[in-house]
Amino acid sequence: MTKGSRYYETLNGQLEHWLALKGFAPEDSAWMIPLLGGLVLFLAMALLSKLLNWFLTTTFLRLSHRTDTRFDDLVVLNRVPRYVARIIPLTIAYQITPVLFSELPVLIPITHRIFTVFFVILFVRIARAVFKAGRDALKDMPHYRDKPLDSYVQIASLALYIIAAILIFSQLTGRSVLTFLTAMGAASAVLLLIFKDTILGFVASIQISTNDIVRLGDWITMPKFGADGDVTEINLTTVKVTNWDMTITTIPTYALIADSFQNWRGMKQSGGRRIKRSILIKINSIRYLDEAEITELERVQLLKPYIEEMREMLKVYNAEHAVDNSIKVNGRNLTNVGLFRKYVDLYLADHPQIHSDMTRMVRQQPPNEFGLPIEIYCFTKTTQWEAYEVIMADIFDHLLASTKYFKVVVFERPAADDMRMMALERVEEKRDGS
Repeated sequence: MTKGSRYYETLNGQLEHWLALKGFAPEDSAWMIPLLGGLVLFLAMALLSKLLNWFLTTTFLRLSHRTDTRFDDLVVLNRVPRYVARIIPLTIAYQITPVLFSELPVLIPITHRIFTVFFVILFVRIARAVFKAGRDALKDMPHYRDKPLDSYVQIASLALYIIAAILIFSQLTGRSVLTFLTAMGAASAVLLLIFKDTILGFVASIQISTNDIVRLGDWITMPKFGADGDVTEINLTTVKVTNWDMTITTIPTYALIADSFQNWRGMKQSGGRRIKRSILIKINSIRYLDEAEITELERVQLLKPYIEEMREMLKVYNAEHAVDNSIKVNGRNLTNVGLFRKYVDLYLADHPQIHSDMTRMVRQQPPNEFGLPIEIYCFTKTTQWEAYEVIMADIFDHLLASTKYFKVVVFERPAADDMRMMALERVEEKRDGS
């Protein structure tokens, strides 16, 4: 006797023994007819499901070509017709089961419970497919495009799974739903520990949506998680950020509520991006300008009206106060760094890419070990990153090149060549001294 035949006889013997325990005589071969009928019914319902799936899918596709909305297309893409097509075969099979197993009445309640479980699972699949189709349809609308729709779908799906699990437990065990809920209450502490991230994510998703904290497409910076880029996905448990180096950082959803992060959405909506950068001036290069140097700088077109105005004002002031002009420290006089600061301000005011309706100033910050910082604070007319960098680079290229006309020196740390030049100068000084 082969191994397969022995296995078949063992399985057949177990089935006959089970039937005998239920009061059905094993020597009666009539039980084969209901089982064969069940097999035929299964195959017939599978074929009917395929036909209905083809019919419903074709119908939805034809309707979608006649309408302007994409919802019906998304219904087909998310397999809603496929799941709906299984309702009729399951319903027919459920109704035929009592007739088919009339000779085996013990199997009727078992099969009914199995069918009920199938109905619950099918309902969950249909509901999830409809939710996904609705989510995809809403993503096409500008008002909902940046909303965390995936979180809403996951929350609704989680609620469906919980309800389905309770109903399936009730059907398979024959106990009431109240019994299951009582058991869940007793195990609530364990469940809270297991589903901690899910619960925190659920609460965080509601707060993020209600308070409009983060949207899809927002540029956020979160150094704690190494995130610096655009938000590409928001779901129940995680937020995905595509960084500027094209890596992907995953952040727990509840971390956006518990921790601090920077959202650059306000900058994009304002229409201007800030430039905040300093030019460090060596303090020993700062001095008063003589008349010849002022006359030379008067040739700078942006500065000419200002210099003419300041000349008259300083002349009147010094005359009224009887200032001794032989020493520049007396009275009021123009300095190279002061004119440079004014030139930077006039240059920014005349720049076509600097926002005139937003804050613009050139301020002098406290001196430090690196010199005197002259800070440029203004906003560009664009928020696009590449264009912003080009505008800022052009501005500082011009300003750094213009420092020589004002006789101011930009600070930088000494390089190796600078140190060698200093050593050579000291050697020459000693040689000349000797």
